[in-house]
Amino acid sequence: MFLPVHPNLAPEVVRPDAIRERLGALGDNYRRRMEMLHRLQHRRWQERFNALSRAAPKRPPLVNEIRDYLRDSLRRWVMTLDVLRRRGNEFLEYERTGQPPLLAFDYEVLIDGRDLPEPVNYCLVRIIPPAGITVDPTKRPYLIVDPRAGHGAGIGGFKQESQVGVALREGNPVYFTVFYPKPEPGQTLAGVTAAELRFVREVVGRHPKSPKPALIGNCQGGWAVMGLAAIDPEITGPLVLNGAPLSYWAGVHGKNPMRYLGGLAGGSWPAYFFSDLGNGRFDGAWLVRNFESLNPANTYWTKYYQLFANIDTEVERFLEFEKWWGGFVQLTGEEMRAIVDDLFVGNKLATGAISLDRGTTLDLRRVRSPIVVFCSHGDDITPPQQALNWIADTYLSAREIKAYGQTIVYIIHADAGHLGIFVSGAVARREFSQIAGTLASIEALPPGLYELSIEDAQVDRRGLPQYAVSLHEREIEDILAHDDRREDERPFRIVAGVSEFNARMYETLVSPWVRALSSDWSASLMRQFHPLRLQRYLWSDLNPLTWALPVVAKQIAEVTRPVPADNPMRWLQELFSESIEGLFDSARDVRDAALENAFHFVYGLLDAAHVGERLARPVREVAVPGEEPAARALADMTEGGVREAVIRMLLLLMKASGSVRRETLDSVRARLAEADAFEDTDAQALRAIVATQSVVVAYEPEAALQTLEKLLATSEQRRDALHILRSVLPEDVLDRPVLRAVIARFEEILAPGVKAA
Repeated sequence: MFLPVHPNLAPEVVRPDAIRERLGALGDNYRRRMEMLHRLQHRRWQERFNALSRAAPKRPPLVNEIRDYLRDSLRRWVMTLDVLRRRGNEFLEYERTGQPPLLAFDYEVLIDGRDLPEPVNYCLVRIIPPAGITVDPTKRPYLIVDPRAGHGAGIGGFKQESQVGVALREGNPVYFTVFYPKPEPGQTLAGVTAAELRFVREVVGRHPKSPKPALIGNCQGGWAVMGLAAIDPEITGPLVLNGAPLSYWAGVHGKNPMRYLGGLAGGSWPAYFFSDLGNGRFDGAWLVRNFESLNPANTYWTKYYQLFANIDTEVERFLEFEKWWGGFVQLTGEEMRAIVDDLFVGNKLATGAISLDRGTTLDLRRVRSPIVVFCSHGDDITPPQQALNWIADTYLSAREIKAYGQTIVYIIHADAGHLGIFVSGAVARREFSQIAGTLASIEALPPGLYELSIEDAQVDRRGLPQYAVSLHEREIEDILAHDDRREDERPFRIVAGVSEFNARMYETLVSPWVRALSSDWSASLMRQFHPLRLQRYLWSDLNPLTWALPVVAKQIAEVTRPVPADNPMRWLQELFSESIEGLFDSARDVRDAALENAFHFVYGLLDAAHVGERLARPVREVAVPGEEPAARALADMTEGGVREAVIRMLLLLMKASGSVRRETLDSVRARLAEADAFEDTDAQALRAIVATQSVVVAYEPEAALQTLEKLLATSEQRRDALHILRSVLPEDVLDRPVLRAVIARFEEILAPGVKAA
């Protein structure tokens, strides 16, 4: 790691007492971290063995059961080796065919980015509905943007129970952005963004009678669609960000070790180095290698053990997933540098520091489309803090979100892993289907910050599960409650400064030599000998030692029967596997604790020595207040009529309730459209009224209530407003005392002594 010696750093600014204080704090932090690690390890081992103890057999295995188990183990072992050989062969075949997108649906290419004026390796494709499914071209189209983070395209439509499958079954047209494994020469992120903007406009043009398209961004596709919506806010409909990191410095103490890697490596210069070694191209297999290092137990043991233990049922699932996981793609050096400098290390997206043309910056407050953020506590790649903290970086409060007319909804899964957010069939059936079914309701929501909750309700006549979906108003403090503290992000500002210095040093002193020694031949050789590719080459038919495996596996499967699940030896097998997995997890936790302690030691001392004040890149500390749009809305508080009064009363009821059910929101929206006062009000005009009145209710709730009579100049208008309010509210509203009290105040102000018809 290159550590800079700042030329202006005078000896007197290094305060010994500050360094001693910081060393003491680091020591206390180290002790707390070790104590927490000890408790974590103890709890994990206890949970493992408690679960195994409950499943322990009631008797020891018999001799014939041991004999049958050993025969079956040999069968499963040979078959597992043969499946690994098949994986290697499929990897070779997939590379030979050019790594097409692994979509479980037929598709047609509409725009090939390689033919654009600024060529990129992205394409827009239309998903062809399978037999038995008909899409309605007037329904909202979906455009799914997959991440290009080392793997190939197609994860959002990897199987029938997927994001694509859910949208198609609802009759929505579905489009997908796919990409080829090799980038075009000179390709940049700006070029990719321009191509994706063209893709969105193409989708809009194909559906002139439909609502604006919903953009689904998976992982890194999330910041891509946010960038599109910030650059051209008028072309997109709702944005759904699935496991998308937008605040890269965030995380919880004792977790999320991936955020420390950039600082411990000295910043972004390793990405520059590997791009130069690749002769201008960065090999995505290195990114996959980083992902695998997060969970070594799964990488080196669990996924192979699960295949071995369930060899009769797991083969196709294993091969299907491994084909996508091993579909390594490449990025240009320019793309990788922008990703690392602006996002991973620089964290410039959430702070509005990414430069665009003509001196402007990418400001997420320009996004006008409703945003849905889906994340999970079980995600170790994009934890909830990285998925949500950008909201606190962009807006000062939920009230300011309303002032900007923005609607942000988030949902946090309890335990889904990172890939499970986009791959799991259970997640697609439950969470994604309910998110998709709620988009129209979310568009009708007043601006603000909401949490979406899904509860299992009942099963219908067809045996399909039904869910109760509700939206709860939240504050910025509710977002930050998922983080332990934000002070631990301070060292990352120093990392950003160190990274910029090291990158300049590398570019000046090292890069010219590496580039001179690199060529297409050397870059290709380095890619072929990458460990992840090499293991697949060696365990394929390229290796003569594997040629006998299919014959042996077939013969042994014919003469050996699987042992029953209640064979006591299967329990011993599980005990052994749990022990191995536990050892891997323990080693990983010790490693992660060491990385975290090393990071805070190095950058904590730099901070104590005031190096941080000179090296840290300035960032936007707080969002720029939205007082101007709020002031305009408050100035017009008494302007309007029946429509404005009804909307304001509904918002006051919602504020008193704190939440709203999806069915209630849909019912109110439908009944409101039937009211005489709203029959000539289109969706855009209605949303403008809702946005203005939501600001009034958020900033001045009591004044909003007291000025209702000024909005309604005549007694006839007041009667009409109360009548419309009563007609659109569900019958069960009056069952809640708090809402009855608010309605009583409406009647007291607008029609004292007179009840609405």
